[in-house]
Amino acid sequence: MFERISVSQAAEIIEKEEGLVVDVRDPNTFAQGHIEGAIRLDNQNLAEFLESADKSKPLVVVCYHGNASQGAADVLNQQGFARSYSMDGGMSEWV
Repeated sequence: MFERISVSQAAEIIEKEEGLVVDVRDPNTFAQGHIEGAIRLDNQNLAEFLESADKSKPLVVVCYHGNASQGAADVLNQQGFARSYSMDGGMSEWV
């Protein structure tokens, strides 16, 4: 099961544990700004991501406000990620 975490917890996981970051926002919004190293994930590249990602690393899923990321984190967790997280507040809270 995925876990909901705060922005500060997400930043700590990304920095200290070399967590993977996936961003489920639309291409235009992603292009306007995203977390460094984030992968924009959608149905077009999901299979490729699942094949290549290190599922032993923590996975932080972000979206606009922290709603869509919950569903995505749950789906990704079911695909074998050891730990998956949804960032509450989404990119609207990321500083």
